[in-house]
Amino acid sequence: MKQTFTIGLLLLANFVFAATIIVGKDQLVTSLKKGIELARDGDTVILQKGIYKEGNIVINKSIRLIGINEPVLDGENKYEILTVSGERILIKGIHFRNSGYSSMNDFASISLVDARYCMIENNIIEHSYFAIHVANASNCVIVENKIKGTPKTEQTSGNAIHLWKCDSMVVESNDVQGHRDGIYFEFVTHSYIYQNHSHNNIRYGLHFMFSNNDSYMENVFTENGAGVAVMYSHHVLMHSNSFKLNWGPNSYGLLLKEISDAQIMNNQFDRNTAAIDMESTNRIEVQSNNFQNNGWALRISASCNENAIHHNNFSANTFDVATNGTMMLNEFYNNYWDKYDGYDMNKDGIGDVAYHPVSMYSMVIEQNPNSLLLLRSFMVSLLDKAEKAIPSLTPENLIDAQPLMRRKNYDQD
Repeated sequence: MKQTFTIGLLLLANFVFAATIIVGKDQLVTSLKKGIELARDGDTVILQKGIYKEGNIVINKSIRLIGINEPVLDGENKYEILTVSGERILIKGIHFRNSGYSSMNDFASISLVDARYCMIENNIIEHSYFAIHVANASNCVIVENKIKGTPKTEQTSGNAIHLWKCDSMVVESNDVQGHRDGIYFEFVTHSYIYQNHSHNNIRYGLHFMFSNNDSYMENVFTENGAGVAVMYSHHVLMHSNSFKLNWGPNSYGLLLKEISDAQIMNNQFDRNTAAIDMESTNRIEVQSNNFQNNGWALRISASCNENAIHHNNFSANTFDVATNGTMMLNEFYNNYWDKYDGYDMNKDGIGDVAYHPVSMYSMVIEQNPNSLLLLRSFMVSLLDKAEKAIPSLTPENLIDAQPLMRRKNYDQD
């Protein structure tokens, strides 16, 4: 991404006339703390292979810390390992493990506080409480890190990549797993989440709270407690992501709660309990997505208004659309529905009969979840056929007046 490249150039510019300090067991400097103490702004500290147990290490100078052959910084399950503050700081190529746990403090393997133009690149982080915790930072990059936690409970696990009160950040090409949330944004603006793989986390693969004007694109969210939750935010772009295998009694690929003016485009929703669950959302455009093999493709509450759902594919979902109200102030058009059995007399590719995607049975389930036991029974089939012939309980204005006859290709590039 362009911002990643720009910050990389800024870091290089600061180190043109720098000195290099080598830290290692067979070097003159054997302690990383001592090496950082000797360094001046612009210097590079090279950390050679080995295991270093030095408690909490603090960097507040504009230096580069680069590991050779994956040296290990071990927090001994007691300490925050690395605390970084300042600008133009690089942390690269280091293996962090066993950071401390505290119910009072957010101990992390890498804590980035009050920082600008910093980069955390190509590190391995294992057995941490929080892996990377960032607070009050701007124009920083977190790229190509491999993070693996030991999941226990939501209360005793931190987040893999946690950002609070940040602006213009890039989180790119990281593999994160085994934490409470894979990636967490709170009060984060004008930032990008790009090509990450977030999987096997206890709660969410990605979690937004009060974060506006952000984008997440080309990420993969698989086998999390739930895929992504976007809450109390606006102007969030959600493009070309994959939401897969997010199963559970209260799980979903994507939860939208109290958000507005967002775009969901060219995403793949495959084998989720509910692909998208929308609550109190307004002016959301859902376009060119594939919904396949989900329990519910789209659950849209009666509190949602002025949303446009168009040019999507709905295939092999148990329920295509479900709602809990009879009034629907949202627009559906030009979607492909595999359950549509209408006709196209003029051969223009658009069905001549409107499609009602909400079945009577799905309305019954919203009022009485235990009725899900009757799924695929002969009686349910009769009820749905009767409702199609004489609509009475399903929202009469929730229709796709121009359903597509053929599936479109919305696969990711």
